[in-house]
Amino acid sequence: MGTPDFAVPCLEQLLAISEVAGVVTQPDKPRGRGQKLTPSPVKAAALAEGIPVYQPLRVKEAEFIRTLMEIEPDLIVVVAFGQILSKEVLAIPSLGCINVHASLLPRYRGAAPMQWCLINGETETGVTTMMMDEGLDTGDTLERTAVTIAPDMTLSELHDTLSLKGAALLALTVEKLLMGTLHREKQDDALSNYAPMIRRETGRIDWRKPAAAIHNLVRALDSWPGAYAEIGGKVYKIWRTRVREDVTGPTGEVLAVSGAALVVGSGAGAIEILELQAPGGRRLKAADYLRGHALPPGSRFTLYD
Repeated sequence: MGTPDFAVPCLEQLLAISEVAGVVTQPDKPRGRGQKLTPSPVKAAALAEGIPVYQPLRVKEAEFIRTLMEIEPDLIVVVAFGQILSKEVLAIPSLGCINVHASLLPRYRGAAPMQWCLINGETETGVTTMMMDEGLDTGDTLERTAVTIAPDMTLSELHDTLSLKGAALLALTVEKLLMGTLHREKQDDALSNYAPMIRRETGRIDWRKPAAAIHNLVRALDSWPGAYAEIGGKVYKIWRTRVREDVTGPTGEVLAVSGAALVVGSGAGAIEILELQAPGGRRLKAADYLRGHALPPGSRFTLYD
């Protein structure tokens, strides 16, 4: 059971070590300017391998539960699926349900662990496999692997790293499960925190925050929805930044425009915008945008309440 790109390497790994009886993924969704119905990456990968694909609107529906029971899976593997499994579904496979989660549980339970690790400036994260229960990422942990987060690592880079690490960790977990050497460890709820779903408004830049916090927000949302800020009545997407601790100035004010540099004051230090996107325009390096557009020093980004 999986949906986005992140889950594809795990499916590929399962194909290499087991028989995949079926793939469950979210229904096709309209995408792009034409809003054409498009299959999920996991569905596309499954169809390419000739694997049966199931796309229930809700996995807790009685009809789909009957379908799962007819398949008689030994094991269900869940990777970024997008739905909570009911008690009835969890009870179907004889070996249980294993989840591959992109954090070091119990830290960052929830829908967007990678994004919130970056937003919060964490220096380490990883992947954990766990035996699923009825809670939200609360089951016993099985195996884990850690990854260092570099100061300028973006969500795209972290996503690709953890996706591959997760597939390798899943293979190890399944091997130990079959050998009877898998160790289960209960999570300490006191150490947990929650990583809620990312929404468009999550990307709104608050220039009153320290430069490091703004930089973390930008790199955390570089895939979707993108950090954004308003100046002169126009909303700009801010795609790449750099912290400038050597510059200070009024919060939200454009402090310098020269060559490739577009420097904006923040609550502590300043932010150098390296890539941005004007309304209706393309993503551009700041130097390329500034050749044809004016954002003179003294201009000020909107400070939202």
